Order: sequence, then C-alpha cells, then structure tokens
Amino acid sequence: MADTGPVGGEEVAILHTNLGDIVVGFFPEKAPKHVESFKKLVSDGFYDGTKFHRVIPGFMIQGGDPNSKTDDRSAHGTGGPGYSVKAEFNDIPHERGILSAARSSHPDSAGSQFFLMVKKSTHLDGQYSVFGRVLDGMDVVDKIVALPRDSRDNPKAENPAIIESATLETRVIES
Repeated sequence: MADTGPVGGEEVAILHTNLGDIVVGFFPEKAPKHVESFKKLVSDGFYDGTKFHRVIPGFMIQGGDPNSKTDDRSAHGTGGPGYSVKAEFNDIPHERGILSAARSSHPDSAGSQFFLMVKKSTHLDGQYSVFGRVLDGMDVVDKIVALPRDSRDNPKAENPAIIESATLETRVIES
C-alpha cells in the first residue's frame, strides 16, 4: 500500500500504554471526520485510563470505551463520547497495523471506540472507516493481543492493557 501515513511535520497520536507506546498516523484525506474526532478526544484526555477491552488473537485489539475505566466489565464496549461520526468507508484495506473505527450494526454509529488490526481481515473492507495506521509500536499491539483472555475475549481484569495517556505530537520525518 503506497499511502503509509504522515510525512513531513504531520500530527501523530501516541497511545502511552502500560505495555509501551503505540504511535499512529492518520489518513485525513480518506476519513477527515474520524481523524478530527480522534484527535479531539486525544486532546481532551478522553482516552486516558481506558482499557483495551476486547482482544482477539489473529484479528484485532479494541479500545476507546470510557466505560472501561470502571470495574463493571458488563458495561465495557458500550460507551462513547456522546455523539456519532458518520461512516467514511474508503479503499484502504484492513491490513496489519490499520486503525479503524469501531461501531454497532448501524454504519453511522462510530464514536470513540477504535480497533487496531493484527492481521489482514478483508471481510471488514468497505464496512468500517479506516482512518489511520500504526507507525511505531506494533510490538506493543502484539503484546496486548497476546494477553490472557476470558470467555468474552477480554484481557483478564488483573492484567489489562491500559492507555495511561494519549498525546498528539508533530513528527518530522527525515529523508
């Protein structure tokens, strides 16, 4: 895939997790509203303290639910920012490292939840809004997807992957 993310001095998000940092770049030309929403939520500290509440080996890890800050695991995966982002389906395939918007069965129901692909999954192409890509930290994503899970495909409560903080940074890519 030719389009691999930011160049020059473009803004990236850094998810500072308890297992290491994940740096993501964005595709604003493909999903401008999703990129704008994600950056706003990062700037507002919305993701700070949230858990990766759903991990499925050979598929993806999912986070971004404010309800995951609580110990009530029955509510994990049901929260959002109080608004939805209209679908921005595009031609970027769901390959390893892709950042995409999680949603319910309604295409325009994405909010704050997102997922990071660990393996190519073509059945998601054109069904979910891809808006970024991991630029650094796939080793951290791999650690998270390998965490022990319970029957709900969640990390065990005593060993969750937590986004301790998320920040935006302008990175200059040297040639």
